[in-house]
Amino acid sequence: MSEPSLSQALGAAREAASAAGEVIRHYWQRGVAVELKSDATPVTVADREAEIAIRQVLRAALPEVAIHGEEFGIDGERGEWLWLVDPLDGTKSFVRRSPFFSTQIALMHRGELVLGVSSAPVYGETMWAWQGGGAWLNGRPVEKRVPVADMAEASISTGNVKSLTADARWDALGAMIRDSNRIRGYGDFCHYHLLARGSLDLVIESDVNILDIAALAVIVREAGGVFTDLEGAPLTLETRSVLAGTPAIHAQALARLEAVRAR
Repeated sequence: MSEPSLSQALGAAREAASAAGEVIRHYWQRGVAVELKSDATPVTVADREAEIAIRQVLRAALPEVAIHGEEFGIDGERGEWLWLVDPLDGTKSFVRRSPFFSTQIALMHRGELVLGVSSAPVYGETMWAWQGGGAWLNGRPVEKRVPVADMAEASISTGNVKSLTADARWDALGAMIRDSNRIRGYGDFCHYHLLARGSLDLVIESDVNILDIAALAVIVREAGGVFTDLEGAPLTLETRSVLAGTPAIHAQALARLEAVRAR
């Protein structure tokens, strides 16, 4: 896939996210029944129909690219390019009538995330980014802000951190919270959007799926941030944790986490 095709892929991803948004808004207004998947997480007809809508758009635009979706798995032959799709990330919020849910669409090339669209149709924000193209919010470039340099100035947001509470990293997180300016817990897409926009300085999660965060990683990076797992490693299809932040605060947080692992 050449560079012009990457531009085509962004158009397809935005169109697919818009199609999913139509489905999601319909069921948001109407209400849905909730089922439990084998891992005890909820799923609705909105999740499934939104993914179907996404797949139709992506297949029509780039039929040679395989699609890995939350609800229907991998479709197509795995090659150098792969779509990563979570049609309704934040289903628990959706069914509890909270607007903190989104559609996540990312494109991976040879294991590297190169494009991402994050659309929150009820919350009212869509962000996207592609490698070298910067981060965009509702059609406008994200404004660059001077990042804070010290943990004492930092605003931290935590999401899913259940497994982190079971080891020494919990103490490290507690120390960061004590040393920071303030702590929040926006969760799902929201704190990554805020990080990319300069409203937060660090996001920590220990229990995620790559489909939840792939698009957001591209957006945060293109906005000038650093996005790794909790050990500082780059993202892969097996990634299960997040340490994302401004360069200085990410480095300080990573050093603290490494220190407790070394003990």
